[in-house]
Amino acid sequence: MPVDYSGTWDIVSNVNFEGYMVALGIDFATRKIASMLKPQKVIKQDGDCFTVRTFTTFRNYESSFKIGEEVKEVTKGMDNRSCQTVVNWRNDKLVCVQKGEKKNRGWTHWIYGDELHLELTCEDQVCKQIYKRTL
Repeated sequence: MPVDYSGTWDIVSNVNFEGYMVALGIDFATRKIASMLKPQKVIKQDGDCFTVRTFTTFRNYESSFKIGEEVKEVTKGMDNRSCQTVVNWRNDKLVCVQKGEKKNRGWTHWIYGDELHLELTCEDQVCKQIYKRTL
């Protein structure tokens, strides 16, 4: 049985978010606001079905997916692009590939201890975030 990602997670580390946002083509003003935010993720997992909600004081984002099923996703609230998204298990990691205008786009989630790790990729940029589970 894969690891359970369910829970509420608060960001504690955010490395190269600026570079990632530049690669996405996000405008200067939005990048400056986004770089100051402290997102919280709420993940609900039911087997291979996930809902991931990201909350900030500026914007919220919700993504729902089933492992192995490709869906058309509009990254509303981020860069507002359409892409074909599929998430699969790679051992205990969730690995997302997003095919669209931007090359090498996607993310990987994994849990290490009480931390939720997230690597966001777009073109040649990698953003590394760490979240702590809230009690």
